[in-house]
Amino acid sequence: MAVVSMKSLLEAGVHFGHQTKKWNPKMSKYIYSSRNEIHIIDLQISVEHVEKAYAFVRDMAKQGKTVLFVGTKKQAQDAIKEEAERCGMYYINKRWLGGTLTNFNTIRTRIDRLNKINQMEMIGEFDLLPKKEVALLKKERDKLENNLGGIKNMTSLPGVMFVVDIKAEEIAVKEARKLGIPIVGLVDTNCDPDLVDYVIPGNDDAIRAIKLIAGIMANAVIEANEGIAYSIDEEEKTEDEAPAEESAPAAEEVVAEEVEEIKE
Repeated sequence: MAVVSMKSLLEAGVHFGHQTKKWNPKMSKYIYSSRNEIHIIDLQISVEHVEKAYAFVRDMAKQGKTVLFVGTKKQAQDAIKEEAERCGMYYINKRWLGGTLTNFNTIRTRIDRLNKINQMEMIGEFDLLPKKEVALLKKERDKLENNLGGIKNMTSLPGVMFVVDIKAEEIAVKEARKLGIPIVGLVDTNCDPDLVDYVIPGNDDAIRAIKLIAGIMANAVIEANEGIAYSIDEEEKTEDEAPAEESAPAAEEVVAEEVEEIKE
């Protein structure tokens, strides 16, 4: 059973690239055509790459490797958190702190501080402190939780990193590459695919597109841990294989409202 159908990708707006003038020529092999000065991504290629990325993440999870979901742009924040939590993995969805991977030992000291403050509240130490000091501790905790809450239980470097918008997450990508951590990325037409080990060509701005791809990566982890094969939908194979170019005009009407911001 296919991991995802072309119809699902189409309805989520995965095929919408950026404006043609903003493209990265290295993405040419993933582009089917252009429409109204917007590149249209070849969904037949996207389906193949989703399958490869799914298999890779599943196999890594079977080996006991962890996955770090990364997406700090507004459109990605909720999906990254929800899907990472659903599959029991880690995430960063608010701000990438420089050195999160390359200086992980230092980051761990901040995580330990966060856990200590939470423990202080749990055992009732807050009740013994002045209100002003408690307020400062809560403010410190909120800031740490905002930046590190998604990795507070991560005790070692991840085995895989899934990234939404590798251009926006440039620092995260550089750190992972420096450490040899494999990267699975949702890569739009304005990005350099050479920076990613497993490229998923697709729209990295639409909430539905991000939710769909992040969900597929989460399903790969779930299958690895529970042995349950999962498919995004039950569409017939014949429907899945409709050419992106023929479906694009209709899809523009279906998903136009779902594209959350005009491509820059």
